[in-house]
Amino acid sequence: MDVQKKALAEKCLAAAYDKTMAFPQIVGALIGAGFDGYAIDYRAGTATYYLPDDDCTIVKLPHGGAPVAAAFDAAGVAAQIKWAQANPPDYSYTAFCENVTAKGCAGYLVSFLGKRVLYFGRTGETHIEHFPK
Repeated sequence: MDVQKKALAEKCLAAAYDKTMAFPQIVGALIGAGFDGYAIDYRAGTATYYLPDDDCTIVKLPHGGAPVAAAFDAAGVAAQIKWAQANPPDYSYTAFCENVTAKGCAGYLVSFLGKRVLYFGRTGETHIEHFPK
């Protein structure tokens, strides 16, 4: 992966944490650079950004791995997604990550091609969120 694409991936991750870019802006920037998706792994503390040729770059999450609850609470994860989408003044990506891991979310896969995010738990339970229209 070229240096510019890797730098953009790092910038987008940092922007999620420091609230300088919202999810739609991050998606737009990554798509514009040719990415077709990314995955967040809370247990490993990593974000992996993928190109269509399967080239990828792995970026460490600034807060490392988070403890993930054993049981996956799909309704609780969905509620956190709605909170993030509403983007109220008290929203932060750090709090979102802490909240969804407490609800058993081990990570999520963002597919730009499929226009959806697949949230998953330790034992394979999932919640699928389609991109808002």
